Amino acid sequence: MDLANGTAVREFLLLGFPGARAAPALFTLFLAVYLLSLLGNTLIIFIVLVEPTLQTPRYVFLGNLSFLEIWYTTATVPKLLATCLSKGAAISVSGCIVQYYFFFSMGATECILLAVMAYDRYVAICSPLRYPLLMSLGLCLRFAAGSWAGGFTAPLLPTVLISRLHFCGPQKINHFFCDSDPIFKLSCSDTFLAEALGYTCSSVVILSSFLLTMSSYGNIVAAVLRLSSPEARKKTFSTCASHLTVVTIYYGTIIFAYVRPPAKYNFTIGKVISVFYCVVTPLVNPLVYTLRNKDVKKAFRKLLAQRRFLSTRNRQEL
Repeated sequence: MDLANGTAVREFLLLGFPGARAAPALFTLFLAVYLLSLLGNTLIIFIVLVEPTLQTPRYVFLGNLSFLEIWYTTATVPKLLATCLSKGAAISVSGCIVQYYFFFSMGATECILLAVMAYDRYVAICSPLRYPLLMSLGLCLRFAAGSWAGGFTAPLLPTVLISRLHFCGPQKINHFFCDSDPIFKLSCSDTFLAEALGYTCSSVVILSSFLLTMSSYGNIVAAVLRLSSPEARKKTFSTCASHLTVVTIYYGTIIFAYVRPPAKYNFTIGKVISVFYCVVTPLVNPLVYTLRNKDVKKAFRKLLAQRRFLSTRNRQEL
């Protein structure tokens, strides 16, 4: 093993869920969820782009979140599907590190974006008269750009440190994507600095975003409770229910997975938890935002009506 010239291991094998008797059923389930997630998020982006009434800060953030979810789930699910079809999916060491970087970059971006969306709802509910000034479209776009920039910067240094590690066997990763702890387990280098920095970065991003999000919702709840009308309270709470649903599922799973000492990692539990934030959350996003949002449903019905009108007119002309 010539460690001076680079890594002895050139390729890893992602095991996924080895020994699962229902592998074909899991493949069908994950594929269906993945395709529905792509379809739902693409539909939201399309509606936000073509419907002028939805080109407001709230729906610009929603479009960004949907665009993010498409790539977030695409970073891991194809390999997950491949592990269901065989006893493992091969991935090069460099490809594994690239997957690690993009997965955690988009995860960090989602944390920041969810916090920004919570702040947007806080301003809309607690300062409705000042909302157009405090959340102008230009400021909204800067917030969105800042979320992407911050998310892709956060895991940069841990990724550089991981790329400098040597891997000399075994080649098998007990996961369906290149998560941090399984990578560290396979390294024959000293991983202390990479582990400590990665743990610190993930904890800071997740917990700070979570606290900012909960602070915004705490202020929203306090403001809503001061409303005298039960109908007004119910209506106001309903506007935040979809966002809070996504936040609860997403933060609940990633805090369990990443805000804990690395030595406490359990690979079996970790893989099951990972399914929620890699596969389920990207599907939940379009579902809750379309099923519970009157503006999006109204815009969708409008688009369908326009399509039917154009189709009818074209048939009449023929």
